[in-house]
Amino acid sequence: MHWMTVDGNNRRLGCTNTPATSTPFAGFGTDNPLRPPARASRASVAATATPTTTTTTTSTNAGTAIVVLSLLFAACATAPVQRSYPAPTADELLAALRARQLAAHSLNLETRTTSWLGGERVRGTVQMLVERGGNLRFEAEVSLQGTVAALAVHEGSFVFVDHQKKTFRQGQATPGDVASLIRIPLPAEAVAAILLGDVFLPEGSKPLDVGWDRGADVLHLQTPDGAELWLSLRRPAPLVAAWDVVAVAGQPAFARARWRVSYEDLQRIDGQSFPKLIRFAETGRDFDDGVEIKVRDRIVNPTLPAEAFLLAPPPGYLPQKPGG
Repeated sequence: MHWMTVDGNNRRLGCTNTPATSTPFAGFGTDNPLRPPARASRASVAATATPTTTTTTTSTNAGTAIVVLSLLFAACATAPVQRSYPAPTADELLAALRARQLAAHSLNLETRTTSWLGGERVRGTVQMLVERGGNLRFEAEVSLQGTVAALAVHEGSFVFVDHQKKTFRQGQATPGDVASLIRIPLPAEAVAAILLGDVFLPEGSKPLDVGWDRGADVLHLQTPDGAELWLSLRRPAPLVAAWDVVAVAGQPAFARARWRVSYEDLQRIDGQSFPKLIRFAETGRDFDDGVEIKVRDRIVNPTLPAEAFLLAPPPGYLPQKPGG
């Protein structure tokens, strides 16, 4: 891996109807209004008032300016962003998603990952190998200690090794097992798709409708098991029928809450956009209590042998029961 530090804290001032890619996507019914400037207090207005005509005029002009600016900022905050191109069909967006998934099938990542596993904030360097089919390899590193934990998922089976406790677990890879190292309790295929910058879409999924929310087309889909997905795609060039994935939400069948993903600070590689920052929120929880993955380095579509996803527990390590 090449070492590369990425700072994704882009900031902007002023008002615009074009959302920045470095701003967390606030779609799927989340209210996030901009606030107009605070009004001047009565005490401050009274303190500037004097009996002279000139001061009264100045105070009046200043008050008028404040009102005008407040109205302008309020209008800017509430003005909806409209499409500058014809509304796409669900099939068109689905085809764009499928094309992206064919173009990006594997990753080699170096990340700075923060998660709140078990309510405890944990941050460290995590090396990741990812294949779209659900094969995963994570290795967590700590300064002066080296690799402290590793997780491998290969064709539906997992091995998790805790080098600090000298223990290991293995078996069929459930969402809880996949989340042993990074707190994303989803099937391995779904975790792989998130790291690749889009969403796992099982065969037989069907599009339901297309919405529009805060500058992005929202493709609403249903999977064969009754779960629902909302895929938010933003079109960077209005004259070109191409979309970047900026957010995903999923709601399991019979559930009332959704898990959410925000893709930020997009970087274009070989015609496809990849996020430098990925935020994940568990079902019914906030991003502040979830997982934050900052990508320091990325290799797209490396050739990864099957052996890369096989992990053998070191001699002398004690086995744990699944979920232990």
